[in-house]
Amino acid sequence: MRGSKPMNDQQAHWENTFRKTPEMFGEEPSDPARRAADLFRQEGAVKILELGAGQGRDTIFFARQGFRVHALDYSEAGLKTISQKAELSGFSPSVKVLRHDVRLALPFEDGSFDACYSHMLFCMALVPEALEFLAQEIRRILKPGGLHIYTVRHTGDSHHGRGIHRGDGMYEMNGFVVRFFSREKVNELAKGYEILGVDEFEEGPLPRKLFRVTLRKKGAG
Repeated sequence: MRGSKPMNDQQAHWENTFRKTPEMFGEEPSDPARRAADLFRQEGAVKILELGAGQGRDTIFFARQGFRVHALDYSEAGLKTISQKAELSGFSPSVKVLRHDVRLALPFEDGSFDACYSHMLFCMALVPEALEFLAQEIRRILKPGGLHIYTVRHTGDSHHGRGIHRGDGMYEMNGFVVRFFSREKVNELAKGYEILGVDEFEEGPLPRKLFRVTLRKKGAG
């Protein structure tokens, strides 16, 4: 399996964290999700794939905005929380959840989605080959001209270079392994896409410093 270490260790850590902390990231949608929803709406997107959906703060927001969302995560606890939120809010018909490891091929046919969104999934403990594979899998399942929006912490973040170095831009702090992106890394993962924007923004009390990357799938394949 691509990137078996240290990703395998992180899976159990996230599972335990989500079980102990039901609202780890809060209930309000993230700013990147709000901005993504505006762009998806402008583009006429209807069917969205959210990768690394966590506990669903952005998933439910997308459903409220009228999108049909497939939410993938490798945490059973996180997906259970999303399903409960969707049922309680009346949006179960608009939300489908699936446990999946993004190191494996996405379980969808080519051209299945109008757009793909992920908030800090690419920061996970994925080796370069796994990241490249994932970027191309996303391209495969997007319709021609489909949008791929993702966020990552970048090398200007105050935590970059701190903690235990886990290789290739990854550092472990408090049990979590985080990959920090340079602009060059963003460009490397954009093969087969048109880069529409790489915007810097801040989030949280540190604050975390991130890129919001907006890509459009090129071609029909």
